[in-house]
Parts: sequence; C-alpha cells; structure tokens
Amino acid sequence: MAKNVTQKIIENHLLEGKMIAGEEIGLKIEQTLTQDATGTMVMLEFEAMNVPQVRTEISAQYVDHNLLQTDFRNADDHIFLQSACQKFGLWYSRPGNGVSHPVHMERFGIPGKTLLGSDSHTCSAGSLGMLAIGAGGLEVALAMAGKPFYMIMPKIWGVKLTGKLPDWVSAKDVILEMLRRHDVDGGIGKIIEYYGPGLKNLLAMDRHVIANMGAELGATTTVFPSDEETRKFLNSQYREKDWVELTADENAEYDEYEEIDLSELEPLIAMPSSPGNVVPVREVAGRPIYQAMIGSSANPGFRDFAISALITDGEKVEEHVSLDINPTSRQILVNLVSMGYLSKLIEAGGRIHQPGCNGCIGMGQAPGTQKISLRTVPRNFPGRSGTKGDQIYLCSPETATASALTGKITDPRTLDMKYPKYEEPEKIEIHTKMLVEPPDKGEDIKLEKGPNIQPLPQFQSLPDNLKGSVLLKVGDDISTDEIMPAGSQVLPFRSNIPEISKFVYRQVDPSFYERAMEYREKGFFIIGGKNYGQGSSREHAAIAPRYLGLKVVIAKGFARIHFQNLINFGILPLTFINPEDYDQISQGDELSIKNLRSTLLKKNTIAVVNKKSNHTFQVRNTMSQRQIEMILAGSLINVVRNETK
Repeated sequence: MAKNVTQKIIENHLLEGKMIAGEEIGLKIEQTLTQDATGTMVMLEFEAMNVPQVRTEISAQYVDHNLLQTDFRNADDHIFLQSACQKFGLWYSRPGNGVSHPVHMERFGIPGKTLLGSDSHTCSAGSLGMLAIGAGGLEVALAMAGKPFYMIMPKIWGVKLTGKLPDWVSAKDVILEMLRRHDVDGGIGKIIEYYGPGLKNLLAMDRHVIANMGAELGATTTVFPSDEETRKFLNSQYREKDWVELTADENAEYDEYEEIDLSELEPLIAMPSSPGNVVPVREVAGRPIYQAMIGSSANPGFRDFAISALITDGEKVEEHVSLDINPTSRQILVNLVSMGYLSKLIEAGGRIHQPGCNGCIGMGQAPGTQKISLRTVPRNFPGRSGTKGDQIYLCSPETATASALTGKITDPRTLDMKYPKYEEPEKIEIHTKMLVEPPDKGEDIKLEKGPNIQPLPQFQSLPDNLKGSVLLKVGDDISTDEIMPAGSQVLPFRSNIPEISKFVYRQVDPSFYERAMEYREKGFFIIGGKNYGQGSSREHAAIAPRYLGLKVVIAKGFARIHFQNLINFGILPLTFINPEDYDQISQGDELSIKNLRSTLLKKNTIAVVNKKSNHTFQVRNTMSQRQIEMILAGSLINVVRNETK
C-alpha cells in the first residue's frame, strides 16, 4: 500500500493503537523541546517522577521567552533550568542564544524523527520531515521519562503546491492563504502534509514559516517531505550526515485534499485580532502604522532578515515608525553581521534586539495605544502584545518592511524598486558557544531553586455529585492568552501557581480572580464556545484555573492541546450535544451533575441540570478510557504517583 510521509513516520513510531482516524494511538518520542515559559513547570514535574535522567535521544531546554531580567525571578528560573539540565541530561540553550524552534532546527532536527515540545509551535520542525507536535508540559515530562505520547489519530490533509511565488510574495503569504480559506479551526483533528512540484521552490526555512503557523489553523502538526532542499539546509549547517530522504510514495492517498498555485498568490495580511482574519494587503493599504517588527518563530530564517535588509538598503525608515529587528538565533545574528546585512538595517533606522521571542510573547516592544503594529509573528490575539486594545496585523517581512519605509500599510508590489535578488548562502558560520552540553552523569548535581519557585499544587479527584456556579461564559475561539496571559508582568510567576493565578481571565473579566476565590472550595463551571483554548500550549491555562476551583468546562468544542491539558489537571471537559443549549445558560446559573464517576465509566452522555432555569440538557464525554482515569484520579500526576507506589 502506498504511504504518505506522515503515515511512514507514525508507522515507524507506533507503540499502541492503530492508524485509524479518530482512534487513540501511542507514539515513541525521540526528541523533546522545552522553553522557559513552560519548561520550569516541566522540570518540576520531571523531578516529581523520580527519574534520574531523560530517556530520549535528545532533549533540549531553551531560554527564549523570559529574557527581561527586571528583578530576580527570571534570573533565578534561568539558573534553576540550567541546573535541571545538568542533573537530568538535557542540552541547555542559554538566554540570548535564540528562539527554540529555529535553533532546534539548526542543531538537532533530523528527518523521520519524532519531537514533542511544550510549545504549540513545536510543529515548526515538520519543515525538516519530522513528526513534531506541541503538547502540555506534563506530557513532555512523561516523554522525557521514556513514556509514550498519546493522541487521537488525526486525518491527514494533503495540500498540493504548484507553481512558483511571484516577486514580493513569500512563504508567510502561503500560510496566510490557508488561514484565509479555513480560519483558525480549519485544521482541528488533522495533520497537514504538503507535497507537489511547488515544493522545489521553497527553502527549508520557507517551509518552517508554513509549518509554524499550522498551529494557528488548529492542526495537530504539519509535515513536509525530506528532499533536496532539506539536504541543502542540513549541509549548510554542516550536518548533512543527518539527512535522509523521506517522501510520499507514488499514488499515496490523503483523507482530504487541497491545492494552492503559488504563482496566483498576492501579499496578504491578518487584521486584528485573529490570525484567521486575513485579507489582501491592497484592501487595507494606506492605514498609518506605528511599528513594524521582523522576526519570531513564524519568520525565523536568515532569508527573512536578509530580504528586509535589501529592501531598506540606502533607504530610511519613516520617522514615526519603529522598525524592530528580533534576530531568531545567535547564529543568524552572527551571519547577518559578517555578511553585511545587519549594517543595512541599522543604517535605515532599525532597532536591534537580542535573539529571542521578545515582542511576540509580550516581552517588551509593546505598541502605542490604538497604534497599528505590523508583525511577522504567528499570533495577534487580543492584548498579547502587552497593550490593551492592541492593533496587531500579521504579515510577511516584505510587507512589514515596505510599510516601515512608507509609514503606512503598503502592498510591497507598489514600492518604486525592483524586488531584491537574494540567494541562500551555501555555507554559513556555525555558532554553538551558547549551547551547553549535559554531563555524562548528573545525579550529584543539586537543583538551584530561587524563592519564587514553588511546588506544584496537589489536586483531589472530582466528587461523584458535582454542583457549582457558572462563574464565566465566553464565546468562540477563546485563546490561552485570554485565559492565562503572557507578558512581562505575568510570565515571571510561571513557577509560582498561587501568584500567577491572580491573572487568570484578567483581560476578559478583571474581577475573575476575586470572584473565583469566593468559590474556590465549592468549585465552579466555565461555559465556552467553539475552539475553546486555541493558541499556546501553556498548561498554566489549566493549572491556574484548577487551583482557583474550576471543576468543569462545557464548550461547543475544544482546541486539541488545551483539551488534554484540562484532563491532565483534573478539569472535566464536556461538549454540548445541542449547541442551542449554550444559549440557555447565563453567567451565575447553578449547574448540577449527579453520579458523575459511574456515568463517566459507563456512558458517553451526561445529564446536566440548570437549577436556576430547571432545564436539563445533555453533554458529551469524548475522552478515552485512559483520559477518564486521569479525571477520576484528579490529575495525570496522581495517576503516575499511584503507578509508582
């Protein structure tokens, strides 16, 4: 039977289950990736498992999110992470070495391997022909301990690429076209695999751009073949020995099909405040801008900075515009300097920041009030930039740079210049001085924990009869940024659950924390719309609400990672059978579920009584038996502890 690339990789790593869409499978994980906004919790969870060393082929910890050291907290966490890497056997990427995804691609990515990361954009590594999946931190900690990763087998969505991108159109416009067609929930329950003759016109880092923002479609991951372009990339990194060819068999089939003619694309832009709110740049051209930002995991390649430098060569950034340059790895920064690209950006007025996530995660570079910011980042969820009511537009480096020169949103095709000629260098200067290799043995190394690093709270299992108030009702596409904000004010508390809990749902309802504390012992419900919990994989968006007393979320639908994170920490996720029942519930209503534990074990439907309206409605339990066991135990950690008793 002819197989596609995704099927080949899954088949080679399948430990449990069958490759049938909708069934739960268990996969062998060979590599893991953690970053500092989620990795502190992962290391605390791994420590609790009493496993002396990681059992993967490669595990790497990156410090890329929390680079601002305004007090001791971030610095202490960096020290803790480095000590954990030394003790448990992980590579450590020091602060300022770069964003996890491009650095991992440069140094560790290998075609055909599996990668699990506590960051939703781990899927970026699919650009190298890997099966790379974002997950909650606890699942990554388990993978580090050698345990399988479980997921529902997705459908495989084949996207055929033909043609060649026109001048002034680049890889960002490809993924924006996918978002224009399918919005932020079009990829839920699917793995996207790109194939076709158009691939030969996309560099490996172009593919990274497309794979990265597959997360914005809600996809489980994105997979590209490992072909000649993959070999060229690994050769440029002096790692050609790691290259293996991995392509779909002739006549391979997919569950769903799509086709994009690259030659027909034009510059696109996602307007506030959703990656799926995509229109042609020409339709919004002329709007004045305050900021243009180049970089992030969504446009991390050397080419993305070089093309911006060539566009600005001899030009000047408009005086009221801040052109922010965020190099994505120290290695890229070194090569931008040695090849003369960085000086062009500086001379044009670019502001150079240290390699890292920076403004993408709200760590500085916040725009002015009601001022438009054009960014090459992957997300523009409300307030993510650090400015309330922010006006963040997502676009390509070409569009962002052209707009910085004119001071207004500009279709780059209208610039009075030829499209710069850029050729990818065959060899570059390799920089690995800020990667710290783990020692052979680390059992005698002591973990260094600052005063802000607190133990993970312990959670009790759900009672058999559950009742509580609807503390909050929200609409469709609520993101984890809205549930648990990031940014410089919040992220330093990522290893302190009681403190970070004070920020839960603050952007949606500033009174949420105070109201939740009144119900903490009793427990409460949250009602959600479609695609509840989209976006970042941060498990704090489950742990912190659980700490405050959240027992059940009833929604029209859930994003994949957040659904599992809720289960991991003992929050029951239920889905409306009749979407109209959503409209019958109001904030403040009292809900009740009886015989919950026995019902979960026997039935897929559960009756919920709205005591205020005396209305009974049915909800669906879509969890697997393994997931139900986590809920009954109170958390996945409780399950692991019970197994080791």
